[in-house]
Parts: sequence; C-alpha cells; structure tokens
Amino acid sequence: MLVSLWRRGNLVDAYSINMWLHHIYVYVVCLLLIILQCASTADDHVSPWRWSCDDGKCVKTEHDPRSKESALCLEACKMFCNDNGLLWPKPTGQVELGNFLSKVNINNIRVEMDKRGKSDDLLDVAGKRFQKLVNLNIPSGITPKASGKSVIVYLVNENPDVREFSLTMDESYSIRVGAVSSDKINATITGKTFFGIRHGLETLSQLILFDDIRNHLVMVRDVVITDKPVYPYRGVLLDTARNYFTIDSIKRTLDAMSLVKLNTFHWHITDSQSFPFMSKRRPNLSKYGAYSPAKIYTSEMIADVVRYGLERGIRVMPEFDAPAHVGEGWQGTGLTVCFKEEPWASICVEPPCGQLNPVKEELYDVLKDIYSDMADIFNPDIFHMGGDEVSEKCWNTSQEIQQFMIQNRWDLDKKSFLKLWNYFQTKAQDRAYQAFGKRLPLILWTSTLTDYTHIDNFLNKDDYIIQVWTTGADPQIKGLLEKGYRLIMSNYDALYFDCGYGAWVGTGNNWCSPYIGWQKVYDNSPKQMAQTYSDQILGGEAALWSEQSDSSTLDSRLWPRAAAMAERLWAEPDTNWASAEKRMLHVRERLVRMGIQTESLEPEWCYQNEGYCY
Repeated sequence: MLVSLWRRGNLVDAYSINMWLHHIYVYVVCLLLIILQCASTADDHVSPWRWSCDDGKCVKTEHDPRSKESALCLEACKMFCNDNGLLWPKPTGQVELGNFLSKVNINNIRVEMDKRGKSDDLLDVAGKRFQKLVNLNIPSGITPKASGKSVIVYLVNENPDVREFSLTMDESYSIRVGAVSSDKINATITGKTFFGIRHGLETLSQLILFDDIRNHLVMVRDVVITDKPVYPYRGVLLDTARNYFTIDSIKRTLDAMSLVKLNTFHWHITDSQSFPFMSKRRPNLSKYGAYSPAKIYTSEMIADVVRYGLERGIRVMPEFDAPAHVGEGWQGTGLTVCFKEEPWASICVEPPCGQLNPVKEELYDVLKDIYSDMADIFNPDIFHMGGDEVSEKCWNTSQEIQQFMIQNRWDLDKKSFLKLWNYFQTKAQDRAYQAFGKRLPLILWTSTLTDYTHIDNFLNKDDYIIQVWTTGADPQIKGLLEKGYRLIMSNYDALYFDCGYGAWVGTGNNWCSPYIGWQKVYDNSPKQMAQTYSDQILGGEAALWSEQSDSSTLDSRLWPRAAAMAERLWAEPDTNWASAEKRMLHVRERLVRMGIQTESLEPEWCYQNEGYCY
C-alpha cells in the first residue's frame, strides 16, 4: 500500500501511518479495559446477600444471581418485616405498606404543589430537602441505574396561608402512594398546614430505598398512612453560654431534629459564664460578656437560624434566664449581686455566682430592651423566662435588698425571699408582654417558686407553663397537674444528656451521673408520669447543658438519643424500647448518612443479623 501511495505521488510518511495504527490499537485496548473495569466495579458493588423475613426477623442467606426467585435487599426486608417498616417516629394512625417495591428513576422524581399561599416558599424548600434525603440513600461512590418509574409527589395544603407556630397548630398529614401506569407512581401528601405536609415528606423519604442487589432505587408501593403527633411540644434545649456553638453546628442539629419530627429548638443563649447574644439596644452586654468578639450571635446570625428552623418545621424559642444565672456582661451596670462571690459553693450551684438585683428599678428597662431585641429577631409564639436555681443566700448578701425587704415589712427568711422573687417575676412578666406586644405563653423551670403548695399564690396557670427538670417520680408533677398547670417534661433522670461524664469541678463523675442510654430515654413516658392528667402535658424536651460540650461533641451527645425521645413524644407508644430497637438502629444509620456524627449503638453486625444481639 505504501508503494502504491508513493507511486500516486502522495507524500505519505510510513512512520506516521504506523504511529496512527498504533494509537488506534492503544485506544481500543484502553476502551476495553475501561469497560471491563466498570463491569468489575459494578459487580463489586452488588451485594452477594439476600434477606428474607422469618418470624419478624430478617435472615441473611447467599444470593444466587442466576436465580429467578425474587430477592430482597436488607432495607427492603426490614421495611416489610414489621408493621411500621423502617418509619421513625412510628405513625399514630393507619399504616399500610403494601407488598411491592417498584424501581424508580432517580432522575425523574418531581414535587408539585396543589394550592398556592403564604407558605409556598416553605414548601418549596421542603420539596428540595425531600429530594436531597432521597439522594442520601445512595452509598457514596455508587451511581444507580437511571431507569424505572417516574415519581410525582403531589402536596395538598388545605391551609396554605398558615406559616406561624402555635401550641395548637395542626401537624397531621396523610400519604397515599400507588402506581397509575406502567411507568409512573403518584404519591399524594395531604395536610392541614405546611407543618403537616413537611412531616409527610419526611415520612415519604423513608419509603424510598437503595437496592444493593440490583443497584437501583426502589420505592414502597400501595401505601396508606395517616399520622399526627400526640404531644404538641417536642424539643431539644441547647445551652450556648457555658461553651460557644457555631451556627453550622446549630443548623446541623436542626437538620437532625427535622428528620425525626422534633419541632422546638430551645435556645438557652445566655448564662452567668457568658452573654453571647448581641443586643442592639444594650450592646455592652455582649461586648463585655462574650468569650471573644468572634463568639457572639448577631441578629443576622440568629435570623438565619430562625428561618432555617421554620423551613424544617422547628420553632426557635429563646430563653433569657433570670433572675439567677447572670454575671458576665453585666459588669459596671450595678444591676447584679454576688457575681463571682466566693466561696461560690455556699451561694450557688456552680461558678460564677450571680443574680439580678430586683430592687433596682432601672433593671426592668434593661429587661424590656433585651426582650424587645429577642422579639424582633425570634418572633416567638412562646417565651422561656428561666427562673432556674434562684438563691436567697445570694440576695441576702446585699444590704440594699435587705433594706428594701424591711421597708416592705418582709422578714429575711425563705418565705419572704419568695415574695421578692415574685416581685421581680411580676414586673419582668409585664415587660415581656410589652416587648412582644401580646400575652404570649411563658415558661419557667420548676423551683421553690413553682412548688405546688403555693404556686397559685404567685403564678397564674393560664399564663405560665412549668418545665419539670427534677426526677420523673417527683411529687411536684402530680401536685402541679392537680392545680391545673401545663407541663413540659425534662426530668433529668432521663432527659439530661450531659449526665455521665467526669466532674468538671472536683473529681469523680458529674452530678447527674450515670450516663443515660437511649433505652431509658425511649421508655420515659409523660403519659405514665401524668396518669389521668396527661392532657395537661404539652410534651418533653432533651436538655444539653454545655459545661462539658461544644460544637465538636454536640452530635454524639444528642444523637441518636434525641431520636428515641422523638418517637416517645410523637407516638407515646404502649411498647418499650425492645420493640423499637431494630428501627432505632436504622434511624441511626439515616442520621449518619446526613452527616451527623452520632454515637454508635451496636456493631453493624447486629443491624445485619437481627435477633442475635438481645
């Protein structure tokens, strides 16, 4: 051929042609190697195991890919092997999960809204979050097959203009899923408000799984679910004053809370150790009270968190703890007593001591300004006024306070100091109403002021909600309920998640040890504590006080224990933790997929071999 080309006068370089043929050869070989490598990689990611449901347990056996018998991946087996599938928290109404899985195309899942109103922007975000959760089902590095049915999710919001939190808001929803053709699945979520529909999307995301036998996304078909929570208040308290927490870590907490349908982030934002809340009206409080200029929460930062919470169905409720638990930031105001008093153990429960001086009239102008700043940023439907661990010994160190009490013909005993405390609380309550522009519900911690033998002399049951931090067996619970007070349960023997670590003052373990496992959290039933008065229980809240925690330990302190509480408060099940363990292991895996650095509960072997780790 080269001779022929030469004779025709073509100046062809034999060397160039040989190189051209060589490049084609190399290209073909490389292409074949890539194809073979991709095939090998795909095979490597296909599970050799299948699972079958046997007496409520998923049993593992080797899968023969040549077998025509249908095979279930682990999550599919778990979905069909108990009445509540993998759903967390378990629904409180009808649950029908059918008997079929359909392959779905990950690239063809669409969310559509039925009605348009003021909450549309929130539903838009919820729809995008749903699609993100679906994508998190796919293991890292895996590309599922892009085939299967399309999925259309219809959102039917019966009250599209409702976007405000309240203790009476409707969080109910219903889900119906079914195939409408050979290539299409419809899922309809109906709710009275955005909040219910948001919960419905969260549940629907749990019905879509990754099948590692077929390398495919699959969805549970023929589904009917009706659901609503038992308790309207389901919260997590985070103390950001003892140690500072980044905004990113707070947002991560909100993401995890929304996954398990918790609806209140209680922000304990100030304390005697620091004042990181930047008050526009009283800027010196954070200037002198924050740990550093970098460790503050500006109005813009807080507004971002409030919006982030709203989009996830979570109210962000501030607490300004008073009249105790104040100190840093108040220097030079003349409005506190016993700040940094020593020896601290004789006056308060931890250093530094510090309380507001209730006889200073200018104090109430400062309080109104702080409340007004919080009203502007948080716009809450309920407000926490603290009232924790007030010490009459602290107040009794002030001659000015002693003189005030004598002038009012009060003694200097505990009973009279309760009158002083009530004097403060009455004036602070009035300033709060002025700042918020309405008589919003107020919350106080259990204390000597809220003792059921005299609480009605000081606090109106229609104005105040009492948050119980003492034990679940405290007689105060029954006494307060009998007098008609509404309660939020945070009994420390089950819901204080800072318990069980080394003491930070002195030696040994911290005051509320031992560590509280998820099982005890799950079995902590407000209904059992309240008995016939359970309708006065608004819900419960896990508390993370941060003397020994910060952003780096936040996830493992809260999760997955807060998920255990979430199911108790959502469903108030009549079964104990053992009935929930299989699903608990799965919700922990879902949190990990989301990027939450949760505590591990058991070896993964237990997750894959049900029934052997009891």
